[in-house]
Amino acid sequence: MKQVLLKGEGIRKAFGQKGDQVKILDGVDVEIYEGDFTVIMGASGAGKSTLLYALSGMDRISGGKVFYKGKDISGYKEDQMARLRAGEFGFVFQQTHLVSNLTLFENVAMAGYVNRNGNPSPKAVSQRAEELLKRMGVGQAGGRLLAQVSGGEAQRAAIARAVINQPGLIFADEPTGALNRGSSREVMGLLAELNEGGQSILMVTHDVNGAIYGNRILYMEDGRILDELNLPEDEREDGRAREAKVNQWLASLRW
Repeated sequence: MKQVLLKGEGIRKAFGQKGDQVKILDGVDVEIYEGDFTVIMGASGAGKSTLLYALSGMDRISGGKVFYKGKDISGYKEDQMARLRAGEFGFVFQQTHLVSNLTLFENVAMAGYVNRNGNPSPKAVSQRAEELLKRMGVGQAGGRLLAQVSGGEAQRAAIARAVINQPGLIFADEPTGALNRGSSREVMGLLAELNEGGQSILMVTHDVNGAIYGNRILYMEDGRILDELNLPEDEREDGRAREAKVNQWLASLRW
């Protein structure tokens, strides 16, 4: 039986003043399981990214609770939350947020130097950064600046940065949104490879071609989770069949 890694109970998020509030999340209950590649889909404005930010502690919730590994983290102070994010969570966004005047290697290694899980030596962190860049297929570009690499190369470096501290969970928000089809396929393949190695992933996407790499898809509408679809973890190679199944499911939800 899968273990619950991250859990949200009655999560609410609203913007504006009392009496004139806009509800974004309306009492969301959700469980994210260890080892899963969970995908959140839904129309624009459904609350997908807001839920991801709420679960990761990047955005304060208006109500409800969030639990990580059984601990209630919704009441954490900002410094506690910052330490948790640095040590336990990895993040991949649509924009890489790499530092432009640092090389790809320096961007990845810096994240490891700042938060050395298990207190490895700086040399060990550097070695891990090099190994990760090679694993992501951009080892040869490690000495280049952001302006000297393609979008796909930059995103692969961003994934290396996200996993250098061996996080318990990776949060990915539209990680292929700024990439062409070929680069998107490469990035999703890397995320799937990490998941097959045991890495837990929670990803927001509007792209069916990206969603099929997950094994569990949650569909959001009007700030709530409306339905979910489970896909076989051992059939990722049959992309067309998975895509057809996801499209059929989405059509039934009038997506």
